[in-house]
Amino acid sequence: MKTMYGRQFATMVGMVLLSFLMLGASFATLSYQYTIREKKDTLERNAKYIADFTSNAVKNGGELVWQGDSFQSYLASVARVSDSHVLVATPEGIILCATSGERKLPGLQYAPLSQEMVDEVAAGSFVGMTDLDGLYPEARYLVGLPATSDTGHVQGLVLVSCPASNISGMWRDLSAILMVTALAVILIAAIICSVTSMHQSQPIKEIAAAARQFGLGEFSVRVDVGSRRDEVGELAEAFNAMAESLSTSEQRRTEFIANVSHELKTPMTTIAGFADGILDGTIPPEEERHYLEIISSETRRLSRLVRSMLDLSRLQSDERAAQQQFDICETLLRTLVALEGKVNGKNLEVDAQLPDEPVPVWGDQDAITQVCYNLLDNAIKFSREGGVLGIGVSVKGPKATVSVSNEGDTIPPEELSMVFDRFHKTDHSRSADRDGVGLGLYIVKTILNSHKENITCTSEDGVTKFAFTLTRA
Repeated sequence: MKTMYGRQFATMVGMVLLSFLMLGASFATLSYQYTIREKKDTLERNAKYIADFTSNAVKNGGELVWQGDSFQSYLASVARVSDSHVLVATPEGIILCATSGERKLPGLQYAPLSQEMVDEVAAGSFVGMTDLDGLYPEARYLVGLPATSDTGHVQGLVLVSCPASNISGMWRDLSAILMVTALAVILIAAIICSVTSMHQSQPIKEIAAAARQFGLGEFSVRVDVGSRRDEVGELAEAFNAMAESLSTSEQRRTEFIANVSHELKTPMTTIAGFADGILDGTIPPEEERHYLEIISSETRRLSRLVRSMLDLSRLQSDERAAQQQFDICETLLRTLVALEGKVNGKNLEVDAQLPDEPVPVWGDQDAITQVCYNLLDNAIKFSREGGVLGIGVSVKGPKATVSVSNEGDTIPPEELSMVFDRFHKTDHSRSADRDGVGLGLYIVKTILNSHKENITCTSEDGVTKFAFTLTRA
């Protein structure tokens, strides 16, 4: 049994079979003992009645009453009702009356009992299997009691017997009923086990088949969970969730490659075209400087793209410094000072909402500095001329919240959930922003995810605000 279905089916059927074997053995033993006990009680009761009747008959009519028709009829009635042989013998062991109810037993009439039997019955009672030393062709179950007078004198011996086949027949009937019932239950259990095992193993087979298709690049396959709410259903749901994640990752990987190819292709095409134009004389000498400046700008853009991709690769491989304690207010201000030229170039007014006291936080200071730089650079880039650039730090509980805002175009609501995607640009124009490569906000999100922190973006009435959290030290 190499399959899960086979092992589970064999285990369940084996357990049911073993249970019935143990139950059957216990029932057979108990039923046999019960049958023996019931037959013994019946024979003892009949023997007691006959012994009492014999004692009274002898007391009232003497020993010759045994030969009377009424006494013989009574013995025959008892033998017929109990389906047994009734024997009445003298104290010395000579059988005077022997009947099966339907007829007398001439083979036993006036036959002597063994002295051992006489002594044992006269002493109290005999219960057991015996053939009366050959008087019966086969052993019978026999009960013997003495018929005594009021003074305890033994007046006769009463023996009541039945064939062993009566007891074994009853036991066989009970065993047959048990066997038929057991076979029926085992058959039903086997069918139920088969259906249950197949029901449990089918999703696992589907998961295995889907996993093989994943290995061949088919990421659209899903396992049908149906109405299952058990552990196998949970496994199938988890597998589908994993498949969805893999499919999404594969889609993002494909998009990333396409976006990288596009981002690399545009400046490289520009550089190659203008360089060829200068070399073959298509571009006049007086315009060469202008186009060389474009080539230089595109080269620097390529350099920024490659550097951003390397930073992204480092962040995704979790190659960052150990966390340390630093003042986020100081870090934010230093970053703003580094971008002072760009701020002045757009005549922006800076609105700083910073607490008077330092706000120490935990994190990789270099990585958080890059977060602040990317957010401020992005805010400056998309601010309107002469607008307000806002920065702020607030404290609430164990978290510090850092915010960066600007005044410019409002980001549509449907775009807000995608601003942190790789190469996403809200104006859908890759040539409009010649300085950006579309990875800045994605790098911000990656850094904060590695710190297990959150970042949000809101944009209303021309004011766009980014806010992220850090854990206070």
